[in-house]
Amino acid sequence: MNTATDKAGFVKLIEENKGIILKICGSYCNNPSDREDLAQEIIYQLWKSGKNFNPDYKFSTWMYRVALNVAISYYRKEKKGPQLTPVEELHIDIIEDTTVDNEKERNLQLLQQFIAELKQLDKALILLWFEDKSYKEIADIMGITETNVATRINRVKQQLKNKFEVHKTSE
Repeated sequence: MNTATDKAGFVKLIEENKGIILKICGSYCNNPSDREDLAQEIIYQLWKSGKNFNPDYKFSTWMYRVALNVAISYYRKEKKGPQLTPVEELHIDIIEDTTVDNEKERNLQLLQQFIAELKQLDKALILLWFEDKSYKEIADIMGITETNVATRINRVKQQLKNKFEVHKTSE
């Protein structure tokens, strides 16, 4: 990607898919300046590895894969503990209900906390699952088999369910 056309095309693709970067940065960084740093690193790595993009696949799938790998590496390098990221910053669309009671709000906060405590791979998988990605898409992004995706997502959902049950019994 050395020509002006390549650069313009790259900028256009990034702009069209910036939500992916925002979601991943919001999931892995709580601090706004850390999110900016991670976003810049993701864009840099996308540019740098652009020659490896296979046009037989969707750009967004490849972008997710690169972005998640950068985020996981960044997270490990920074050695930060689990962070709570407000659900709104995860950019997960939640249907607003004017009758939302305190219990629903507490459950959303608990879900946020429990997701933040997950291992990095599991967090990435559940993030993609929340994005309504198919198991095939998740497998392509994560570089694992569809069977592994299904198994891991079911285990993560069970872990989250167990954490909710433990929390309810301790109240």
